[in-house]
Amino acid sequence: MQPLLRVPRLIAPLVASLLLLANATTALADASLERENLARIQHELRLLRAQVASAGEVADGTARVRFRYDWLARDLDLIAASIDEHLDAPRQPRSVPPLRGDYRN
Repeated sequence: MQPLLRVPRLIAPLVASLLLLANATTALADASLERENLARIQHELRLLRAQVASAGEVADGTARVRFRYDWLARDLDLIAASIDEHLDAPRQPRSVPPLRGDYRN
């Protein structure tokens, strides 16, 4: 009966290690998926900005109430710039100043 009790004790740390490894892999995959989705959004924003420019060119300038395509285009540019800033952000940790280490006189 003793050998049967040892097997689960050996397997538990192995399973815990595998779960931690799977979690780390998932975190990397999530970051990669996020970058891919943001790149796709950037592509869609480029297409949308072209449509906004086209719609602005054919808009009725004499209408009493005008849609401000220029404001919409500016907001889309701001969104795209924010996404670019996030995608271009350094993925390395920031440097930390070294500790002195010697605390004696």
